[in-house]
Amino acid sequence: MNEYRKIISDGLWHNNQALVALLGLCPLLAVSNTAVNGLGLGIATTSVLVMSNLTVSLIRNWVRQEIRVPVFVLVIASFVTAVELGMNAYFHELHKVLGIFIPLIVTNCTILGRAEAYASRNPAPQAMLDGLAIGTGFTLVLTVLGITRELIGQGTLFYGAGQMFGPDAAWMTVSLGEHWPGILLAILPPGAFMGLGSLIALKNIIDKRLAQPRPAVVEAEPKPAGA
Repeated sequence: MNEYRKIISDGLWHNNQALVALLGLCPLLAVSNTAVNGLGLGIATTSVLVMSNLTVSLIRNWVRQEIRVPVFVLVIASFVTAVELGMNAYFHELHKVLGIFIPLIVTNCTILGRAEAYASRNPAPQAMLDGLAIGTGFTLVLTVLGITRELIGQGTLFYGAGQMFGPDAAWMTVSLGEHWPGILLAILPPGAFMGLGSLIALKNIIDKRLAQPRPAVVEAEPKPAGA
């Protein structure tokens, strides 16, 4: 149980690929201008991570060391193709918005890195959980960054929710009003760098405070009877 708990905590926080390893920054910075875009790409990336980790773990004993990386890339590319076709069929509008960044999941160093460093050396259950935890941590960063940039930049939240959840999800869109001035910088590339830098700084502050030793509690000695 402790092993599974460590996998989850590493993926979500201690080894978050976006905040610690700083991998997969190209799609993270490019599509995180809205919450829906960030959530959509995050779910797609998580799906590929889970399926590729599982497959790599299952075939790890049959793949020779000399060809393991090309085989892993082929496995990842196959699942990326399947995810892209599925998104094009069921989430066509979102697929058009995300565009080239869906097939570019193949080149995401996070996925190949987890396949090489973890899935190829561990059983299937742990490999699947690792993929899910790493993908969820990446998705959370994408979504939080998208929420922040969308709110500051255009004064909305979950704008275009119908692209992912269907036409009936229009109620999910929240607006701060038509008089919200908006800060254009937030939804431009510099805003993405500033937002990610702020999240990294916040994580470092939290980690530093958690690492500080707690002051010892000194219990008062009982007074002698009759004092």
